[in-house]
Amino acid sequence: MGLQDITSLPMNLSLLSWSRCVNKHKPWIETSYHGVITENNDTVILDPPLVALDKDAPVPFAGEICAFKIHGQELPFEAVVLNKTSGEGRLRAKSPIDCELQKEYTFIIQAYDCGAGPRETAWKKSHKAVVHIQVKDVNEFAPTFKEPAYKAVVTEGKIYDSILQVEAADEDCSPQYSQICNYEIVTADVPFAIDRNGNIRNTEKLSYDKQHQYEILVTAYDCGQKPAAQDTLVQVDVKPVCKPGWQDWTKRIEYQPGSGSVPLFPSIHLETCDGAVSSIQITTELQTNYIGKGCDRETYSEKSLQKLCGASSGIIDLLPSPSTTTNWTAGLLVDSSEMIFRFDGRQGAKIPDGIVPKNLTDQFTITMWMKHGPSPGVRAEKETILCNSDKTEMNRHHYALYVHNCRLVFLLRKDFDQADTFRPAEFHWKLDQICDKEWHYYVINVEFPVVTLYMDGATYEPYLVTNDWPIHPSHIAMQLTVGACWQGGEVAKPRFAQFFHGSLASLTIRPGKMESQKVISCLQACKEGLDINSLESLGRGIKYHFNPSQSVLVMEGDDIGNINRALQKVSYINSRQFPTAGVRRLKVSSEVQCFGEDVCISIPDVDAYVMVLQAVEPQITLRGTDRFWRPAAQFESARGVLLFPDIKIVSTFAKAEAPGDLKTTAPKSAVLDEMLHNLDFCDILVLDGDLDPRQECLELNHSELHQRHLDATNSTAGYSIYGVGSLSRYEQVLHHIRYRNWRPASLGARRFRLKCSELNGRYTSNEFNLEVSVLHEVRVSDEEHVNHLIVQPPFLQSVHHPESRSSIQRSAVVPSIATVVIIISVCMLVFVVAMGVYRVRVAHQHFTQETEAAKEAEMDWDDSALTITVNPMEKHEEPGRGEDETEDEEEEEEVEEDLSSSSSDSDDSDEEEEEGLGRGRRGQSGARQAQLEWDDSTLHY
Repeated sequence: MGLQDITSLPMNLSLLSWSRCVNKHKPWIETSYHGVITENNDTVILDPPLVALDKDAPVPFAGEICAFKIHGQELPFEAVVLNKTSGEGRLRAKSPIDCELQKEYTFIIQAYDCGAGPRETAWKKSHKAVVHIQVKDVNEFAPTFKEPAYKAVVTEGKIYDSILQVEAADEDCSPQYSQICNYEIVTADVPFAIDRNGNIRNTEKLSYDKQHQYEILVTAYDCGQKPAAQDTLVQVDVKPVCKPGWQDWTKRIEYQPGSGSVPLFPSIHLETCDGAVSSIQITTELQTNYIGKGCDRETYSEKSLQKLCGASSGIIDLLPSPSTTTNWTAGLLVDSSEMIFRFDGRQGAKIPDGIVPKNLTDQFTITMWMKHGPSPGVRAEKETILCNSDKTEMNRHHYALYVHNCRLVFLLRKDFDQADTFRPAEFHWKLDQICDKEWHYYVINVEFPVVTLYMDGATYEPYLVTNDWPIHPSHIAMQLTVGACWQGGEVAKPRFAQFFHGSLASLTIRPGKMESQKVISCLQACKEGLDINSLESLGRGIKYHFNPSQSVLVMEGDDIGNINRALQKVSYINSRQFPTAGVRRLKVSSEVQCFGEDVCISIPDVDAYVMVLQAVEPQITLRGTDRFWRPAAQFESARGVLLFPDIKIVSTFAKAEAPGDLKTTAPKSAVLDEMLHNLDFCDILVLDGDLDPRQECLELNHSELHQRHLDATNSTAGYSIYGVGSLSRYEQVLHHIRYRNWRPASLGARRFRLKCSELNGRYTSNEFNLEVSVLHEVRVSDEEHVNHLIVQPPFLQSVHHPESRSSIQRSAVVPSIATVVIIISVCMLVFVVAMGVYRVRVAHQHFTQETEAAKEAEMDWDDSALTITVNPMEKHEEPGRGEDETEDEEEEEEVEEDLSSSSSDSDDSDEEEEEGLGRGRRGQSGARQAQLEWDDSTLHY
């Protein structure tokens, strides 16, 4: 180092120390900035420019600018320092800026100096400045028309100021490029013109004979003179001289399930051809008699519907879905999945004894859906719907419901011990609906001697009541039948007679109670019908009336404009989540009155239809643990074993996912979206044979059902939960299903199958199979050879669990693995002890030989005050013992980890076993240590 360098060294060190310790001033920037950035660009032009000054300049670091910091979340901008000395910076975009997403940005910026040294410590920051940036639009989008095509109808011989208006829009963000400044007709030589607002008019009178229809192309320009990406087609139909009638309505109206109330004729209006009309009456009729039972109704079982409508308990379904317990309907003809039974005059069903009590009391209710036509033949016979007659010997009818010559007749013969006088016995109703081949809902409320008929919610009294004597008492059994009457006596061979021709559904009887008007209305109510959007906006002078089922709407008024607006608000509604798909016909008829004229205009009827589209079908999935083990004590306990503690019921449907980029041509992918709806039953079926009631059963507390408004039936074949309830309600109930077994030692495995349904089997879940096994204890005899303990138990070899198996399954098997690990550890410990004893004996023999050799050499020395305690294993065993103890400790840690991850259900038994083995192991270690410590004070060296 030269002299000059040595001389300048203190000065340089002093300057460096001073620059590091002195940073007196904060950087300074402007208080606000205004910037402009062009979209899809990264350069921001700021006014004033981004420059930071520091009064500490030209001191190094303290007078330099090191950074600009932007405050704000997820801002697409960053500030960089271009020159630390001059403090010049630049603001730029980190990603392309889109004006259509955001037109302007406002944020805070600060400048930071370089601090007191090269490590930028003790830096200072400037005050906060506000930056406001506007995004400059680029004319990147072309105008697009709101409709791909337009259509209008004009009458020949007229000049219109405006036939129709087309409208285009531009997605650019600035007024210059987003506004439409001009429209232009592209098609040449057409008698039409268009103004700047998109209104199209005809320039000459049009003739129907010359041309029926014109098709013209129209384009649009934004204020940047960019034309539309695609021209729109305008179709103008020329009609001849005016004819009165309804205009601007479509024949087909599509209804998407879940859409709520959908207008039927949103643009309809009446063309009167300048006729003077004083009043008009419009009748809109929705024809649904060919859908289900007269209209779209819920297709749950009759018991579920009764419960939903608040009916009293005790209903007996005489036409249930065929099953193992209700098999009397198995041989009947079924029209559809809605459990509509069709009787062709050759079939009848016997109701088993015990289903309906013999004494119905003086109060009971019979309900049914019936579709019936005129009886075949000149002299029609009785057509029996329901009949309770003698099973043998005689042919007496105790009570019956039948149709005779399009009259509904109910027969009720009292027993002699109940009444010994002439009493009402036959009740007759004559109604046109009985033979109109349409579905109707019938309710017969009996409060003897008064019998009332409700049909479609309306009350009808019998037009004829005949009296009869009571039936004499006898010990003859009775037979209840549906679709025919059983003739047990007065014939050579008992048989069915008086067959029914027609269709029946939901035939029920409720002994001891009558049904209320509210429940009857609920049971027969349609889930679809006509509706009016915004009754308040109908206008004055409009009168309207619905029929009870809301399938017919009558409106009346004297102003054509109000009538048009009223008909435009008429809509179709279907409240079912999964409605029946198909066509519903619509008919609009009109009656017009004119001012004192003999001849008035005639309005043709409107014939249209509603197409109810197919609802998205839910996919009901059952998920949970499908295999687990439990100790035998749990099976024997009063609580039993929970079969489905983690069951999940999920309903999904396929939903088309719209692509995020409009320019992407890749096909749409289907994603699964979750859906919420109800279930109406879940069945738990016992596989591989029924339950043995002497040693096993399925249990569920009734409180779990009642508080969730569900019911259940239990048998040796399984457990059935039914009733309309949400997915979560069924989950909660299934979580509490318990399996008990009083003799689990003989149980290898029990398999169950769970399946759930919605809408009486219309939508069903997957079949969830569950296997439950007993966790048996493994006992090993002490007399067996040590090597035999290392062999894996055969029951463990047959169990294979994939890695994706749930944690409950893994925890159930862990105790068995822990047992094997503990046994192996004990074997290793016994082996180490045996080796230690062997080495002690070898060392002792060697020591004895050395002592004898010393005596022969006569090496005598005084050891009276010396006592020596020698551990002969210290030299020969310590290396091996250290490795064995390390291995034992690792194995014990593995055992503890395995046991800690085991399920809570098997912790108790496994902990007891582990404690027993631990005590044994500690005892063996203590014994081994006692054997290795021995006193050799009597030995003489």
